[in-house]
Amino acid sequence: MPNAKLDSIFVQTAYCPEGRNKVDYYDTAITGFVLEVRRSGGKTYCLRYRDTHGRQRQYKIGNAADITFDRAKKEAIKVRSRVVTGENPAEAKQTKRGIPTVEQLSERFLEYVSGQKRSAFNDRRAIKKHILPTFGRLRLDEVEQTAVAAHFKAMSEAGYAPASVNFVHVVFGHMYKLARQWGVPGSEVSPLAGLKHLVANNARERYLTPDEAHALQLAVECSENTQLKYFIPLLLLTGVRKSELIHAEWKDMDLVQRRWRVPLSKSGKARHVPLSKPAVEILMKVPRWEGCPYVLPNPHTKRPFRSFYLSWDNARKKVGLGDVRLHDLRHTAASNMVNAGQSLYVVGSVLGHTKPTTTQRYAHLNNDALLAAVDAGANMMTASRTAT
Repeated sequence: MPNAKLDSIFVQTAYCPEGRNKVDYYDTAITGFVLEVRRSGGKTYCLRYRDTHGRQRQYKIGNAADITFDRAKKEAIKVRSRVVTGENPAEAKQTKRGIPTVEQLSERFLEYVSGQKRSAFNDRRAIKKHILPTFGRLRLDEVEQTAVAAHFKAMSEAGYAPASVNFVHVVFGHMYKLARQWGVPGSEVSPLAGLKHLVANNARERYLTPDEAHALQLAVECSENTQLKYFIPLLLLTGVRKSELIHAEWKDMDLVQRRWRVPLSKSGKARHVPLSKPAVEILMKVPRWEGCPYVLPNPHTKRPFRSFYLSWDNARKKVGLGDVRLHDLRHTAASNMVNAGQSLYVVGSVLGHTKPTTTQRYAHLNNDALLAAVDAGANMMTASRTAT
């Protein structure tokens, strides 16, 4: 281990003695600053030091052919100062090399959520369409919050609804949260932290009138998707969520007791959905396939539909109801129950609401029914006075 005063001239003339594979020249000025010269003629700058446990470590600065001596010397001084303050630059460098890309993290994330949630398909779609094209090749610590904010702004300007942008926000943030729980390097600081969601006014009130509901049912009867004629009426009659009906299995249906057990609802708990007689009549007509446990599977795959948006979109537009969303069928079921005189507590129980405030959005419908009652009473009084 020869010592030498390293400078640019020494580096140019240094060589490896015959009979050896390499030789290390230790700088006399900077402790641990080394020039490694190999028999092949290659030369490398590095800094050697001992960590807090007394183990020797080596931090590679760079090849002499790639960086100047002055640049290597400055880097050696910088790295040495980190060692003096108790850091372990070699370990930090190795850790940084182990930071995965966003795409690599997404693969692990999707594998995890696929076994945790039924809506993993939506997560996969958001990642593939909105996250990977822009951030997929970046390592986790390279994703900057300003870039994420700009991306969400671009999505909004491209016409995506605030709820859609916010969903991507949630998925991206969840990826970093899980990565941090798993101890994945580079996830210590999430670029989504502190980034506010867009203001989304999703409290849109849209209920189908009896005529609209009838027209819609006639439209789905003619759909190329033969399962749609069962899906839509059942959504209107039960008020369940689309995902709950898509994954419904016959073993959870009790048509005699008129009860359907939803094993995994949005609340994370099992719940029971009461079935009206018309709903039971529809279920009795639903075709079954041997060995298929699902109530309304895709006839071709015998698996739950991943999406039936196109057939639904065609049906609603066919009867001039292009503004009606599938979730509006759930609202319509609720409004029908409220207008029929059922309490908000009962309606909330049927819909599976865990918080009374969720059902409170239908309170104005209940008030309309009450107003109709007092108007009817007033009309009776007026009619009685007229008769006398």
